[in-house]
Amino acid sequence: MPVPEGVTVAVTDHAAERFRQRVGSRTGALDVKPEVAGLVATAWAAGHVTEAGGTIEVRARRIVYVCRLDRRSRELLVISVWEEGEDQQVPRRFTDALRDL
Repeated sequence: MPVPEGVTVAVTDHAAERFRQRVGSRTGALDVKPEVAGLVATAWAAGHVTEAGGTIEVRARRIVYVCRLDRRSRELLVISVWEEGEDQQVPRRFTDALRDL
């Protein structure tokens, strides 16, 4: 997937809350949105990006940032956060149960 350079990254409240649940702030900040935006922008610039259906997945370490990309305005919106691996902060059975609702 060709990755547009110079995207603006925005973070939804939902994604910020999911990040707080799984990672927590590394800087101790109450608002983690700038931290998430920075991590996503760095991973984006490094090319850690895959397209999955209508979403864009940006990976940084074990965290998958689920995003939507507006190519025309070059804005990347982080809509959710998932963990990869076996030792997740929020066990997979809880996040998988959300799919069954």
